[in-house]
Amino acid sequence: SLTHTTTQIISLRCLNAHVCSSDISVYEQEVIIVPILLLGSFLVVLVFIILLRYCPEKVDNIRPQNTVATSRSQRSRRQLHGIDAPLGINPLEHETIALDSFTPSFTPMVQPRELPRQRLPESFNLVASLPAAFSLRSDKAVSLYRARMDNRNAVLRVLNDSASATERHNFLCFASFLSQLGPHPFLPELLGVVSLRVPLVTVVEELENRDLLSFLWRCRQITERRMFTMAKQVASALEFLHSRDLLHGNVRAHSVLVSRELTAKLWGLGGVYTRNTQGATQTEVPGMKKWQAPELLARRPANHSSDVWSFGILLFEMATLGDAPFSDISVNELLQFHQRGKTLRKPANCSNSLYSIIKACCQWKEQDRATLAEVDRKLQSGEKSANDKVLKVTEPINIEQYLQEAGYGESNSYTVF
Repeated sequence: SLTHTTTQIISLRCLNAHVCSSDISVYEQEVIIVPILLLGSFLVVLVFIILLRYCPEKVDNIRPQNTVATSRSQRSRRQLHGIDAPLGINPLEHETIALDSFTPSFTPMVQPRELPRQRLPESFNLVASLPAAFSLRSDKAVSLYRARMDNRNAVLRVLNDSASATERHNFLCFASFLSQLGPHPFLPELLGVVSLRVPLVTVVEELENRDLLSFLWRCRQITERRMFTMAKQVASALEFLHSRDLLHGNVRAHSVLVSRELTAKLWGLGGVYTRNTQGATQTEVPGMKKWQAPELLARRPANHSSDVWSFGILLFEMATLGDAPFSDISVNELLQFHQRGKTLRKPANCSNSLYSIIKACCQWKEQDRATLAEVDRKLQSGEKSANDKVLKVTEPINIEQYLQEAGYGESNSYTVF
């Protein structure tokens, strides 16, 4: 009996020892596995943060393609007061805004084929609203700001929070279009985009003197030589677009931007993008009728010579320091005016060489108009022979009168001829 009891005690001790040994083994495994899992999670998060901070292009490459965002995360509301303020009122002037409160962005309906260099909001300094000016933009989904980036001035085209999915898609595709268009010395330089976070931003170089029309209104004087030089720069950009089989369709002083050094660069490329990507033959631009060639007034297709006609009107704007073309002709009478063979009056103090170029561009028949190559040669010749005579207008501009003379708001009814 004693022996049997002793055997049971020994068996229990062995069993307890085995259980304790198992517990210790499990505990040791937990002690090893848990830190490894924590360390692994930390490393994954760290790598993702590094990629997001320093290699946003790589993050963009791993995003799913061609998907539609079905939900949108709730984000803190950013108030950009005064964005829709009336013309001439700028409640945001000198007010800075923060562009660093972002949430992860959506995936667009169709990912653009190629986007320019990704930028991070942290790279923008001194962000402030662009001062108000005479401007009639149809794209109300975009707000404009100026900023410093990489020690240079830049303009931020910021897509508003209220933009629809289609507007977001078109915003990114327009940036892709500008990137594929390639650089040109007389087109504004595209510096990058913010497409991985909201708000979406396109970054373009700032041309400090802004659009040519307001520049002419402010300075009220220009030398003839400078006029030829700037016109030649715009013609070069327009010829570049035509070499890509692209029509501008909105050539006028308001579509030209002027740098601090008085370099002229052709902008207003929204219509170019629309025609190129959506197959539209022409887009309706408010107040553009008096710059349009007769075939467009008659609702016929546009062509390269249609841009040449508008370029001739641009030369008239420069020679008059910002007057509206055909100021004494109503929009509804304009086509008949052209059909009778009449043309623009010769501006005061306009040289014969410049006026001859204007007339060569604004011929009734498309085949009679000068080509851009011919226009460029005439401008080069005019630049060489021009002197530093200053063309000056003393009267300040009357914007209300200008709007009326330029044909804003008039009905547009034409008969096809």
